[in-house]
Amino acid sequence: QVQLVESGGGLVQAGGSLRLSCAASGRTFSRYAMGWFRQAPGKEREFVAAIRWSGTTFFGDSVKGRFTISRDNAKNTVYLQMNSLKPEDTAVYYCAATYSLNRLWMLQEYDYWGQGTQVTVFS
Repeated sequence: QVQLVESGGGLVQAGGSLRLSCAASGRTFSRYAMGWFRQAPGKEREFVAAIRWSGTTFFGDSVKGRFTISRDNAKNTVYLQMNSLKPEDTAVYYCAATYSLNRLWMLQEYDYWGQGTQVTVFS
């Protein structure tokens, strides 16, 4: 069992930056692939970024070049650095974990989810 707790959300002006953190419980964190998804009001949950245990990263088209994902296995934490934020980035951001190595852009691949953290970008 893995528990995930997101933090770092908040209110930021367009063009600004935020860093989200996701702290995971469990001693096998380094074996999980970790992902970030987001959900805006009235919209489906959308893939943002993922990172395999090896460090290989994947990004959704809408955030490529602006967001980066990283992990610190010693701290059981994954990070999402968000730069050049836009109002359309406003959403609840969720952290997720999976043993899967493939199709990390798909919600169905993930076994564990956090409660989410709100990010609001104003212009």
